Amino acid sequence: LFQNSIANYHKPTQTTNMKLALISTLATTAAAFAPAKVAQQQSTSTALKAEKDMSQALPFLPRPKLLDGSLPGDVGFDPFNLSGGDKASLMNMREAELKHARLAMLAAVGWPLAELFDGKIATALGLQSALTSTGASPSLLNGGLDKIEPDYWVIVASIAGLAELSSKETKEEKGKNYIAGDCGFDPLGLFPQDKEGMMAMQTKEIKHGRIAMMAVLGYAAQEALYRSPVTDETPMFFKSIL
Repeated sequence: LFQNSIANYHKPTQTTNMKLALISTLATTAAAFAPAKVAQQQSTSTALKAEKDMSQALPFLPRPKLLDGSLPGDVGFDPFNLSGGDKASLMNMREAELKHARLAMLAAVGWPLAELFDGKIATALGLQSALTSTGASPSLLNGGLDKIEPDYWVIVASIAGLAELSSKETKEEKGKNYIAGDCGFDPLGLFPQDKEGMMAMQTKEIKHGRIAMMAVLGYAAQEALYRSPVTDETPMFFKSIL
C-alpha cells in the first residue's frame, strides 16, 4: 500500500515536469525567433523609407522635398532645384511647365507641317512663302521672322491674353479645387470627372508635353546645325506617309 502511494505520487509529478519542460522549450524557441523577426521588420521598414526618399527618375539622388509624387507626372526629377522652396512656387512652375508643354505640342506639329505645305499653299494663293531661303520654318536660329506679318503677332498675343484671363477666372471660381493649367477649355468634354481618370489624363498631357518640348528643341538645333529643313533631314518621320 505504501509503495502504491509513492508510485501514485510520483506519476503526476513526472507528467507535470514534462509539461513544464515542453512549455519552457517552446518559450525559448519563440524568444529566439522574435527579436530576429522584429529586426527584419524594422530593417524592411527602414529600406522602404529610404527608397521612398530617393528620386524615382534619379535613384542615386534624394528626391526634392516638395516632389512627393502627388502631382501628375512627378518622378522626383529636379536636379537643379528649380521647383522652388514652397508649394506656391512649385505650383507656379507647374503652371509654366504646362503652358510651355501645350505650346510645344502645337509647335511640334505645326513646324514640320509648315515646311511641307507652306510653300505650296502660298504659291496657290499667290502669296510670298514665310519659309526661309532653305525651306525651313522661321525661328530665332533660322531667321526669317521678319517675314511674319505684324497682324499674326497681334493675333497670337490676343489669344495668349484671353487664355491667361480665362485661367485666372477659373482659378478664382474653383478656389481650392483648381487644377494647375485649367483654363476652362474643354469643348469636347474629354476631361474625366473621377479622381483616378483626372490623374491619368493630366499625366498623359504632361508627358506628351515634355516630349514635345524636347522635339521642338531638336528641330531648332538640327536646322541650325545642318541649315536644312528637319523634314528633309529626317524624311522617314514626315514624308513616308504623305
